Amino acid sequence: MTSPKASKQSSVWIKRVILSVLGLCGAGLLVYAWLPKPIPVESEPVRRGPLKVTVDEDGRTRVKDRYVVGAPLSGRVARIELRAGDVVTKGTVLARILPADVPLVDPRTHAMADARVASSSAAVFQSRSSIDRAKIALDSAEKELARTRDLAKRDAVPAVELERAELAARARSEELVSAKFGADIATHELASARAAADHGRGRAARADEQFEVTSPTAGVILRILQGSEGVVVAGTPLVEVGDPAALEIAVDVLTTDALHIAPGAHVTIERWGGEPLLAHIRRIEPSAFVKVSALGVEESRVNAIIDLDEPRERWKGLGDGFRVEARVLVWEDPKALFVPDGALFRSGEDFCAFVVEGGRARMRRLKLGRRNGVIAQVLEGAQEGDRVVVHPTDRIVEGVRIAP
Repeated sequence: MTSPKASKQSSVWIKRVILSVLGLCGAGLLVYAWLPKPIPVESEPVRRGPLKVTVDEDGRTRVKDRYVVGAPLSGRVARIELRAGDVVTKGTVLARILPADVPLVDPRTHAMADARVASSSAAVFQSRSSIDRAKIALDSAEKELARTRDLAKRDAVPAVELERAELAARARSEELVSAKFGADIATHELASARAAADHGRGRAARADEQFEVTSPTAGVILRILQGSEGVVVAGTPLVEVGDPAALEIAVDVLTTDALHIAPGAHVTIERWGGEPLLAHIRRIEPSAFVKVSALGVEESRVNAIIDLDEPRERWKGLGDGFRVEARVLVWEDPKALFVPDGALFRSGEDFCAFVVEGGRARMRRLKLGRRNGVIAQVLEGAQEGDRVVVHPTDRIVEGVRIAP
């Protein structure tokens, strides 16, 4: 049997052990309370998926082939009854010019009219040459398209080559249409010049005499430039005619961005008042210009000309001079490894990001590829599945405890 003395000593030791354990627990709690708490952060995983780099700019629609009909001779133009939006055909009378108080014809006017006839005749020959060149280019593009289709059927060329050949053939076809349009205009100008030269030659102008200014082509009245009756001199713009069904879009882009945009690049037209439209770059104009930005900075820009690929029914509401937003695709990768752009920061010359490892922030130096302002392509420094801290504050440093 255990003696009362031994039992008392055992009870004392048990109390001491319990008090020691409680003291250690209290000290641990005190130390834990004074330890810095993990900093809550927002994190995102490093993902793999599609990455597109685009150039986004505002643009304006414009009629491809517009014709400003001017007064072929001096006189008094009668009030033009047509209005913007009226449909006209080739030969429709646009305006009537009546004799002014002074004679319509004098020796100086004869000389100017003869010079105008000679200039218009040269323009006709030039337009015919343009049609011949356009036909040759179209024939070559169609032959190249036929060869590319044969090679594509045998999988000898990639699909993008066939697409480029189709775009080239379509562009050459449109150039031929435009050249024929120019030939019609040149022929009309020659007829107008001859009529103006012959009008009143060798005889005085009668008070009821008038000269009819006709439309050189079928289309729509875009603008009335001289709506009221008044005296005009030869060459005064009267009416602007064009076909709104043949629209193009001019987008001015920075010259640094234009270097990465190639003819045929895919374009998405947005915020024009309807569903997004597919289009492509037809050409980059060769001459740049200086434009002052909204911040007052002078920028060197150049126009990129865009053709719509969608049928007319989808964008028939668009007219001349409408504002649109164009998103030009310059690069894409369907399986790119990327991080959020907000996770990146500079450390010297390198881009870095904080990666969550074991509840602590670890700084990684990254080698980046393409960026689109939202996400950035990662070439080295991170793997798929790593979690990075988004928008790190100055409290986030190497090794600090964090709570994603």
